[in-house]
Amino acid sequence: MIFGFAFLLQTALLAQGGDKKITTIAIKAIPGLQFDQVRFTVSPGAEVKLTLSNDDDMAHNMVITQPGSRLDIVNAAQKLAEKGPEMNFIPKSPLVLWSIPVIYPGESKTIQFIAPEEPGIYPYVCTYPGHGFIMYGAMYVSEDSELPDLAKDENIPPSRRAGDINEDTSENTSAHHHPKWHPYDNSAPYLYRVFIEGSSLASIAVNLPHQLSYCWDAELCQLQFAWEGDFLDNTDLWYGHKNAYAKVLGEIFYKEKIEFPLRIGTKESIPDPEFLRYRLIDGYPEFHYLLSGVEVHEIIHPKEDGSGLIRTIKISKGNDPVWFILTPGEQVKYEFNKGKIVGGALMLSPEEAKEFTITMTKANK
Repeated sequence: MIFGFAFLLQTALLAQGGDKKITTIAIKAIPGLQFDQVRFTVSPGAEVKLTLSNDDDMAHNMVITQPGSRLDIVNAAQKLAEKGPEMNFIPKSPLVLWSIPVIYPGESKTIQFIAPEEPGIYPYVCTYPGHGFIMYGAMYVSEDSELPDLAKDENIPPSRRAGDINEDTSENTSAHHHPKWHPYDNSAPYLYRVFIEGSSLASIAVNLPHQLSYCWDAELCQLQFAWEGDFLDNTDLWYGHKNAYAKVLGEIFYKEKIEFPLRIGTKESIPDPEFLRYRLIDGYPEFHYLLSGVEVHEIIHPKEDGSGLIRTIKISKGNDPVWFILTPGEQVKYEFNKGKIVGGALMLSPEEAKEFTITMTKANK
């Protein structure tokens, strides 16, 4: 008898669940790095069925985040480096609530979830490399289905506050009409985590003012090469090509030819590098890494006249001499504000190494 009652109760609950209203949302990824819907509303605790369809010719994903966390997740996705593809460029973070993995042109994917009980504005964003700064929208969780004035809604891309959708492929980044190397405008300095020939899979490309750029190898913890002219062609990356590499658009004027030019202790000491992190200072990345257990900070700026690079290196807690072995050849002219040249290398005392600069001027300047 008790078993029969339990069975009837379970059946009744299932029937109730089957009648529960589901909020259905359909969103398309469209040309120009856009979602066709940049905002929608759901009630707190509502069951939501969300479908993302890819009507673009690029790959896209979708990540729904905690309020105010869109840029944190976009930046975390950029730092995934070589792990990005296998993780669908979705970082593991408590700030990520739900996600749709990378889908390719013509594909669609559906997820189902229970909306938060806490009212608020929950961003959604494509975290595919390079997309997240302009391809995003907002899920409004509210009992009130009325949305704020579109023109004043700062939770959606500025280009969409006028209410129209730009599908003019002659002015955006669709595959057949690609007038720009990047799907959105950037002001130097800025960086990309990229796969690029001549460096490891853990590479960071940085675009500087004065049409200067460089590639930092986060695996080796060193400057790999620098170039002048345009920055990168990321076309293959934007369109989701597997094993895509960025292409240097300018002329390379410096290539590192020494294995670990910065050394601590003796000139012959081959360091064991370990990349820690980078932080942005006025847009310029300062790289933090260990060489043989000693922490090093390095930041690279352009010379004011655009003729080369200025590397500022800080080794504040070292107890041994520091060596910087000069790359042979006539790629650049070196200048140093501290230390002395000994046998083709700059030698600095521990005190001098607390902060010093290496200026590298292009040889033809």
